[in-house]
Parts: sequence; structure tokens; C-alpha cells
Amino acid sequence: MNMMSNPDNDAKMTLLTGADYIEAFAIDVNGVPRGKWMQRDKAKSLLGTGIAIPRSAYLLDIWGRDIVEGGIAYDTGDPDGLCVAVPHSITRMGWAEGNVVQALLTMRESDGSLYYLDPRSALSRVLERFAKMGLTPALGVELEFYLVDPRQDGMKIAPRGADESGWRGWQIDAVGLGEVHDYEIILREMMACAKAQDITLETLVSESGPGQFEVTLKYSTDALRVADSATLFKRTIKQVARKHGLTATFMAKPYGQWAGSGMHVHMSVLDNAGKNIFVGTPERASAELYHALGGIIHSMPDTMLTLAPHANSYRRFAPGVHAPTYGDWGHDNRMSSVRVITADPAASRIEHRVAGADCNPYLAFASLLGTALHGIETKADPGPETHGTVRSPLAPPLPIAWSGAVDRFAGSEIMGEIFGKDFQRYYTACKRQEISEMRKRISDVEYDAYLKNA
Repeated sequence: MNMMSNPDNDAKMTLLTGADYIEAFAIDVNGVPRGKWMQRDKAKSLLGTGIAIPRSAYLLDIWGRDIVEGGIAYDTGDPDGLCVAVPHSITRMGWAEGNVVQALLTMRESDGSLYYLDPRSALSRVLERFAKMGLTPALGVELEFYLVDPRQDGMKIAPRGADESGWRGWQIDAVGLGEVHDYEIILREMMACAKAQDITLETLVSESGPGQFEVTLKYSTDALRVADSATLFKRTIKQVARKHGLTATFMAKPYGQWAGSGMHVHMSVLDNAGKNIFVGTPERASAELYHALGGIIHSMPDTMLTLAPHANSYRRFAPGVHAPTYGDWGHDNRMSSVRVITADPAASRIEHRVAGADCNPYLAFASLLGTALHGIETKADPGPETHGTVRSPLAPPLPIAWSGAVDRFAGSEIMGEIFGKDFQRYYTACKRQEISEMRKRISDVEYDAYLKNA
């Protein structure tokens, strides 16, 4: 296929061939960029036949190790696959010294089909199912993160300006401008670098933890592009913060005593005429919204691993906090897992509030959209709603332990349908390997509690 037949791609080729070097990377199942630095003479390959990347690069654990039980590296000799650049991702890396250009990669099979372990491909397949029904999902994202000051040992963190113990006082400054102004140099550079990548950040606000912020990515009918933008934004703020001696973290719960970081996703669905099929009245949306909601609610326990993929993810979930522990819903209710918004009927939508900021956006969107589509197809009933903190008695409990979420994902029929049985098996193997490693590490709290007293 000739990917160089239009002016946009010609401009991207000019960027690549004029670069000092190219940073080309794919996104693995954990959302981690994996790639290489390349000379600019590889530009034609990036927008043509592709470059070789080990197929196992997509299935590494969070530490970057091969999955022993995965059967990709050890059982097959770790063969290469061919990756091509996603054209819109080819931009200058504004935080880097010199003229350095980035390229997000996606892997294809030899027949041109999507590589089943590429998270971007998982979302693409769900979107193809929507398209076959004449539907287009639209998404918007609210994404939280912390800017932290890494301590000298490289393991402990603290807010900027904290004393040696990590204490910075009681001031939080939620929704205040003081915290924004304190980090203004970093945040301005972040916004400029995002703009250069055509990532539209509609809002920036100080959140409920010290050095915690939330950005809103523009609502779009190109869900794959929204996932790209969320992924590239995470990479951008990490690099900008690093340049300024800080760490940007999307850990779900970096501080035990302060707010966790989530990723709220707003969703609607358009028909072929561009009409929002969720539109109803200010009091109640269309039947299609509640069918989509039914699919999301009933399968939410099975999707939990895609929304909360890591050990730290589960520190967000506890009774009485904004991170929910049941799959419930309510009209304009921020206490529920899914908030239905109908005040402006034309903008009727679902706000999914469970995912942590540490999730892989491609996998989270795929599970959200896949279960919503299943609900539309089967005319699913979401059951009674939650009012305030009075939860629906039929709301399914969510697995709020990591191993439980892995087991639910592994045994889920609908997750197998959305992601494919092979992806389901290998992703499960990845998470079980990480759990096994975590069990070998004994925390200081355990020694403090049990070494002498048990």
C-alpha cells in the first residue's frame, strides 16, 4: 500500500527526512512505549513497508521482561513483525534537544491484517464493529496526574517543596489557580508540546492532591485518535517534567493519604447522519443509551483488569471514596460508576468513572465500547439506578483485588469476544507473572507489623 500519496503524508516524510534522528515506538499491553532511535534514512520504511520490531515487544511485563508463559518469545524464537508509523503522530519532540521527530508505530501481519497483541489494533477492531452497524462512538477524556519530586534514593516521592519527611502542609488548593501558577513553566511547555502534536487540551485544573492536575482532551468522533492523544499526552508530560527535574506519574494512587488519579471517559454514539442516538429529554435519554449502559454495567466486573491493570490500581477502590466499588449508574450522580448526563439533551452521554489514570487507554476504550455495543445489540437493561449514595441493590460488586480482576478477565466470554482468545490468554499471563513477582517482595509495613509480633 502506498502511504505517501497525499500532501499530509508528504509533509510527514519531510519532517522525518529532516530530523537529526527519529524516536520510533510502539505501545505495549501495559501502555509503555517500546522502541528505538533511528537514522532519518529509515523514513521511507516508516511510511512504507515498515520496520522490524520483535513481536514480543507488545507482551512484556511492567518491568520490560518477556512473559514466560506467553509463548511469544520463548516458544517461537521471538520473531520480528513489521511496524508502520501512524502518520498523525509524526511530529517534532518539543522537549528534546535538536530536531528530533517521534513516530508512534502499529504492527501489521504479512497479509496486512492487524497484529492481535497490538493494543491499538484491539480498539480498531471494536470500532470496525460499530462501523458495520452504521454507528460512530464519540469520546472525551478527563485524565489526572501528579507532578512529584523524586527523592535521592529514586524510590520514594514527595510533593515539590516538601521537607525531608515528605510533609508539605495541609494546603491542597483544589480547583485553585495557585498550584497552576506554581508549576506554570512546566504546564505551559506541556500545553505547547501537546498542541504541536494536535492534542487539544480543552481545560487544565488543579486537583485534590498536592501537585495533582487534570486535563480534558477534546471530545471527538475519532475514538482511535482520542486513544492516541491520551497515550501521547502521558508520554509528553512525563518527558517535559523530567526536563525540569520532576516526575509526572499516572500511578492510580501514588500517595496513600491523598486523592488517587483517574481517567473519566465521556461517551456518546452517532448514527450515519451524525445524530447522537442517545438524545432524549432532559429527564431521560433514549432507549439506546440505557441499552449501552446495560452492556457496560453487566460486564463491568469482567472489564476491571483493563480499567485497573496494576497492583497499585486497587488502592483507589474503597467504600466512601469517588472511585466506585460496584457497577452502578445514576442520572448526574458522581457517586456511581457511570453517570448519565441528560441536562442538555443534544449532548446526552455516559460518563464512565472507574478507570485509573494508569490504564492503557486503548484497552480501556476497547472494553468500554465493546460492552456498550453488546448492550445495544442485545437491548440490555441496566437495572435500577443509584440515588446519591443509596446504591442499586442489583449493582454487581467489582473485583477490587488485583488477582480477582485477573481471574474475571481470564474467564470472561465477552472479553474473549472483544479482544480475541489469544490476547485474553497472553494478557492474563502477563498479569499473573507480575502478581508472582510482587508476592516475592516484602514491604516495610509487613516487617514492622509481623517480624517481632507475629
